[in-house]
Amino acid sequence: MFIQGTLLITGGAGYIGSHTVKHLLAHNERIIVLDNLAFGHPEALPQDRVTFVQGEMADAALLDRLFTEHSIEAVLHFAAFAFVGESVTDPLKYYRNNLAAPLTLLETMQKHGCKQFIFSSTCATYGNPQFMPMDETHPQEPVNAYGASKLMLERVLKDCGTAWGLRAVFLRYFNASGCDLDGEIGEDHTPETHLIPRILMAITGEIEAMTVFGTDYPTPDGTCIRDYIHVNDLASAHALALTYLRAGNETTAVNLGTGNGFSVKQIIDTAEQVTGHKVPLNYGPRRAGDPPELICNPAKAKAVLGWEAEYKDPRSHIESAWKWITGPHKGRY
Repeated sequence: MFIQGTLLITGGAGYIGSHTVKHLLAHNERIIVLDNLAFGHPEALPQDRVTFVQGEMADAALLDRLFTEHSIEAVLHFAAFAFVGESVTDPLKYYRNNLAAPLTLLETMQKHGCKQFIFSSTCATYGNPQFMPMDETHPQEPVNAYGASKLMLERVLKDCGTAWGLRAVFLRYFNASGCDLDGEIGEDHTPETHLIPRILMAITGEIEAMTVFGTDYPTPDGTCIRDYIHVNDLASAHALALTYLRAGNETTAVNLGTGNGFSVKQIIDTAEQVTGHKVPLNYGPRRAGDPPELICNPAKAKAVLGWEAEYKDPRSHIESAWKWITGPHKGRY
């Protein structure tokens, strides 16, 4: 009979990591979270149910101790820098953190015989879209250091599979959004760059106004179209990826999205309907590197993992984020 081991979750105190921790705990998993707290919030974790360790992925002695003291079955790797613009101006920061640091983690896994890895990757590995919706056959030609660092780690993981039998699932997210439906944990970045929280921050007065970058795209209303995936759906995908690896399956990559696109204007209009408030807006020029449209083809995720997005209407994303941003927990991290 198979006995589950402990899961090591890097970056587990961050936005997507903490939501995944909550989901996995509901399935009675044993969890160690390793997070340097550069962006994470330990208060987002139930301290009585999770072993929390503050530290760095590149700390070989710390990792060796964790793998020696615990029967670590698999690693779920969320820890990464993810500001696209910053990755263009400071690429070495991204290659050091997103590519070099995980090498120490992988060396430790190899030493201790841990051969299951779930990787929080990104659709940014594809670069500018050549066809739509985008599936896993799309060429991977990233246009910034963030996407390139993620793609390079995908290659490292494949090579580790050839060399010592590591098996991995690359989960290539589209636009993560929304918050825990209970309002207990949410999206709390500094700085905050994501569209939905910035819209809501403009409504609450936390920022003066939300800036729309570009209104002249070749889309029906002139604003960018994106595929928004609820963070709870991302969490469930990680649990299914773990089931996939536990069944002995081989390394694979899957896109995570809804298959539906919504424009910036549509998201703003929906936020106004949900909150009953007008969104203070500024309008600016297009940002360099922003394609008009990014939409996922999630068919492989359903075929391989049995996963399909539950929250396909961005209204539910906005409602859960509004519950979080106006609730008692926001700002107490």
